[in-house]
Parts: sequence; structure tokens; C-alpha cells
Amino acid sequence: MSYFSHDTAVIDDGCQIGDGVKIWHFSHVMSDCIIGDSCNIGQNVVVSPKVVLGKNVKVQNNVSIYSGVVCQDNVFLGPSMVFTNILNPRSAIVRRDSYVKTLVEQGASIGANATIVCGNTIGKFALIGAGSVVTKSVKPYALIVGNPGKQIGWVSEYGHRLNFENGIAHCEESKEKYLLSDGKVKKVL
Repeated sequence: MSYFSHDTAVIDDGCQIGDGVKIWHFSHVMSDCIIGDSCNIGQNVVVSPKVVLGKNVKVQNNVSIYSGVVCQDNVFLGPSMVFTNILNPRSAIVRRDSYVKTLVEQGASIGANATIVCGNTIGKFALIGAGSVVTKSVKPYALIVGNPGKQIGWVSEYGHRLNFENGIAHCEESKEKYLLSDGKVKKVL
């Protein structure tokens, strides 16, 4: 076994778990999940069947990742955030064959207690503020806050807010340069 799991963690049959993964107290990784190398699954996390996590995904405590979710490499899921997978749930109606997919692209971060409504894509390197409720797809590099979530700006791959002047922004911390054109951000070296 090339990964660590705490004695209280439950890992169902059929999971593919990469090298260097850590699965902590009271977490449940359900059948047929794919968890990439170097992921960290915090305490009391539920990873439902067939979820896919890329490499180096950080899942903080008390997160629920339901079937239909795919997180690409280097995604951060903050404490107690949650995904949904049914648009119109009812207790008396079984909709297990109606799960709606959600994609979190490379490098995106989702803050504590945020909710991601299914059927949306969180663009690469986007930053979802704590407590936000995402009800529609999010552009790459977008900064989203509130309920419902609204874009209030842009962030760098480093995670700092970008201030554009004449369509150009610089991230002082990482020395990266970004261009804003037609409502899209592009990193240029």
C-alpha cells in the first residue's frame, strides 16, 4: 500500500488510490473512486462512488464530494464545503440515475462552507470565497463571492487579486503577467 489511511477511515472496494495519498480520521472513500497521487483527504470527508480527484487535491475536514464530481490536479476544497449532484431532490423519489456532473478545473480553490450546485464548471485557478453559493459556471481565474455567487474580480494562479489597467495585470508575488480580453484572462509569462 503506497498511501496512508487512518484506522477509522473506510475505503470501499474498487478504489484506485495514488501514491502518497493521506486519508484521515472517520473519512469514507466509496467504491470505484479514483484518487490521484499526493492527495490529502481530511477528517470526516465523504467521497461518493465514482468521484475522480486529480493529483495533489487538498480536501479539508467535513467535505462532501458526491457522485458526478471531477476535480482536476491541484484543486483545494475548503472546510465543510459541499457539492450537490441532483438539481431537484425529493426524499420519496429515487434519482440515482440522474446525477448531474460538476467539473472543478486545475488549480481552482473553493472556500470554507461554499456550496457548488451541480451541472457547473469551476474554471481553472478560479477562487470561490467562503460561504459562496455557486449556481452557474465560473470562468477561469474568476473571483466569486456571495449567495448567489457573483464575480467581483480576477485572481492570479498564485491566488492574489489582479488589478487590470489597460487590459494588463501583474501579480507582484509571483511576477506573472496576465491579459484581459473579451471577458477572459490569459496568463502570459
